[in-house]
Amino acid sequence: MDSAVSLQSVLVLLASAVLAIVLCRSLRLPPLVGYLAVGVALGPHTAGLLSDRDELSHLADFGVVFLMFSIGLEFSLPRLMAMRRVVFGFGMAQVVLTLALALGGALMAGLSWQAGLALGAILAMSSTAIVSKLLAERGELDSAHGREVIGVLLFQDLAVVPFLVLLPALGQPGGGLGAAVAIALAKAAVALGIVVLAGPRLMRGWLGAVARRRSNELFVLNVLFVTLLLAFLTALAGLSMVLGAFLAGMLISETEYRFQVEEDIRPFRDVLLGLFFVTVGAMLDWRLIGAAPGLVILFFALLIGAKFGLIAALSRLFGATPGTALRTALALAQAGEFGFVLLSLSGGVVAQGVLQPLLAAMVISMLATPFVIAASNQIVMRLSRSEWMERSLELHRIASRSMERERHVIILGYGRNGQRLARLLQAEGVPYVALDLDPDRVREAAAAGDSVVFADSARREALIAAGISRASAVVVTFADAGAAVRVLSHLRGLNPKVPVIVRARDESDIGPLTAAGATEVVPEAFESGVMLASHTLVVVGVPLSRVMRRVSQVRDERYRLLRGLFYARDERDADAGARLHAVTLDEGAHATGKTFAELDLESLGVEIRGVRRRGARVNLERDDAGPLQPGDVVVMLGETELLAAAENRLLRG
Repeated sequence: MDSAVSLQSVLVLLASAVLAIVLCRSLRLPPLVGYLAVGVALGPHTAGLLSDRDELSHLADFGVVFLMFSIGLEFSLPRLMAMRRVVFGFGMAQVVLTLALALGGALMAGLSWQAGLALGAILAMSSTAIVSKLLAERGELDSAHGREVIGVLLFQDLAVVPFLVLLPALGQPGGGLGAAVAIALAKAAVALGIVVLAGPRLMRGWLGAVARRRSNELFVLNVLFVTLLLAFLTALAGLSMVLGAFLAGMLISETEYRFQVEEDIRPFRDVLLGLFFVTVGAMLDWRLIGAAPGLVILFFALLIGAKFGLIAALSRLFGATPGTALRTALALAQAGEFGFVLLSLSGGVVAQGVLQPLLAAMVISMLATPFVIAASNQIVMRLSRSEWMERSLELHRIASRSMERERHVIILGYGRNGQRLARLLQAEGVPYVALDLDPDRVREAAAAGDSVVFADSARREALIAAGISRASAVVVTFADAGAAVRVLSHLRGLNPKVPVIVRARDESDIGPLTAAGATEVVPEAFESGVMLASHTLVVVGVPLSRVMRRVSQVRDERYRLLRGLFYARDERDADAGARLHAVTLDEGAHATGKTFAELDLESLGVEIRGVRRRGARVNLERDDAGPLQPGDVVVMLGETELLAAAENRLLRG
């Protein structure tokens, strides 16, 4: 009977989690929000369907273990050194000052200094899972505030390690507290020393021996074994299991198997971490919260207000503009998932009467974060007077680059693909303007003479300043399909006739991007497959001319703009297949003033591939081309003899 009841609870939990995650995906909210909501709804203080939290907590503990293991995998000394000013300057200052503020507030409220330190550690954390995902979806990871946010989150993740050691020790009696902290720190130092000195060589050899067996199951089992073994050993030593998981992640991050391990461990981590957040929601005791709703509101206001003010001030102190400082503060003002981990370790030093309202305030702050970040631009424009001036200066810089250009190409994104495109355009004498959000890249490229400016290509004003009304083409060089769709919505509203070529990661993105208004979509997966096939055919002995013909046929089927080729006169007899041919209409041409329906060129066996009018391409699939006009360039696909007949009908009737 007990097993049936347990199975029923698990089924209810899984069904509720599935529905919550589907709903969150539909509303574009992080899954974490759904897990918290499920825990609140099914917890012992609400529906009571998860009344026995002990069994679920054991599984949830492993979710935290794997989360900390993932943080250890991402630990990179070169990365830390590259971001040292933000990580060890801004990030450390934020954590230390939050601890100091919480300690002072706790002492003034009559709480112990141990409770103050525990509360400071809990409140210093922000949500890496929510914030990094939201910034990635908005394409802001490489922005000025995005780099500050990631740097601070990175230090917070590192700060969790000493907090995991210190917080359990704070619950010791006053006389033995100093000794308990010293012993815990000494144990952690020994464990870290062993891992750093002896671990990498041992781990590399061990995983290498496992990898040579060429068994994915064996490899995954060994990763799980190593992770849980170190977690078990640190728990035996009186430290936290998650500290051992972090050390295991650090060990593997120094080997060449890091990325394979990260892929293998992600399913376990995501599912078990979801269970952890369900237990966090189930911890909420509405009776205690209902008895002191004012305390929940007070904690929420202090959490959001104090962190917002502190982070904004520190960001300005470290040289950020007012707009960047405000955006950074808005992104980091909430509580974080590691705050819940530390809160679960603080029961011995912080009373439940404080922990429950604080837990509620933390959950509310995380639920509010997606909406706060979505409205961050409007909030910053209201709070910062200088933001209007900065936006105006940004638009002025873009306009000064583009105002003298006509029929230019606008390149959105100046990474490797954007730079290669710019070089080819320069070689052909085609003017261009590039927009990019990486200030270091923009500064260096501008110093080298490239026509590139710092701007957000997803902003309508930036596209207007770049001269979208005068542009001959727009190229989206970043492979974020969601961001590209947002850009396309602006482009089609500003200049529906301009051709837009969009880069995509996979062929599955072609449909949504084409529907959003892309003239042509270039999928990386397709192009890499074509090149792999062509090289393979050459290596196995297929003649190069035949390989090129095959590649041409495959590309013709994929890209409607490139279907067929424009041949030179001496090439026409070399290939009797279909080719492209362009005919320019003058004032006296027979086709001038007529529609394609009237001309009936298809009856001659040719296909109309496009019309260029005043330098812009008329999209025959979406727009009514209307009567042909003098100067129109008609592009046709067909065999040589048929094209000659079609040209004769266009010009002479």
